Amino acid sequence: MQMETAHAATDASGRILVGTSGYSYAEWVPAGIYPAGTRPGGMLPAYAAAFPATELNYTWYQMPKAAALERMLAQVPPHFRFAAKLTRSMTHEVEPGQWRGQAARFRDGVAPLLRADQLAAVLVQLPPTFHRTQAHRRYLAALLDELAGLPLAVEFRHVSWAADRVFAELERRAATLVAVDVPALPDLFPPLDVVTSADLFYVRFHGRNTRGWRSGHMQQQFDYDYADSELREWVTRRIAGMARRARRGVVFFNNHVRGQAALNAHRLAGLLAAEGLGGNAPWTAPSST
Repeated sequence: MQMETAHAATDASGRILVGTSGYSYAEWVPAGIYPAGTRPGGMLPAYAAAFPATELNYTWYQMPKAAALERMLAQVPPHFRFAAKLTRSMTHEVEPGQWRGQAARFRDGVAPLLRADQLAAVLVQLPPTFHRTQAHRRYLAALLDELAGLPLAVEFRHVSWAADRVFAELERRAATLVAVDVPALPDLFPPLDVVTSADLFYVRFHGRNTRGWRSGHMQQQFDYDYADSELREWVTRRIAGMARRARRGVVFFNNHVRGQAALNAHRLAGLLAAEGLGGNAPWTAPSST
């Protein structure tokens, strides 16, 4: 299946935008997701012809720059939305006394997306080692303070954060709790349908490859192809309810190996449309309050 065949099922006019975590994967060409001969520079417009939103992976590895995002905006239609991952120096490799300046740099970098009304969320992805300790609670509170005014979505990887007090604090801040689908391992944050922002709900599908997850190798960790029954369960048991409690939703697939993320995103979009969850309401950016 090449990308253009998925377009109708992921109409950006819908209340729920479905896409993938990243789009620039060389393996998606031989997998048939992109047409033969597609070069990296042509992947974003090809992707945007099929899906209405994507997560930017590169902003996790390096600080976003306004000029680069301006060029990306020129390659996508006005209805397209980006979720930008917070740079790892603020979530995974924190250096005391330096991260606050980095928060300001990140804000400047994503400013073009804000001006264009094409920033769906800033994804604050925290590592499994980020347990709910007093020090980590204080750090996260300070980080969210520094990023206030941006549409924030927080993804926990450790089960200790699955607590009502955490959800209440995110709700107070109008920040979105990211719902995750992950392998059934005891230390991982569990799949939930908790909605902490009336503006936006956010779901990430990482796959259920238990052995691969434990390996720590990305090509194994995210090597998983969801069955239709697994996707349908998410739609009926979680996403349908979340959609009733938030004005908009984004769903991203991170199981990128061999193009599985694109294929699964296409199938989920079809299931949502069949349930009447596609809708025709225009996208409006989450409020900054």
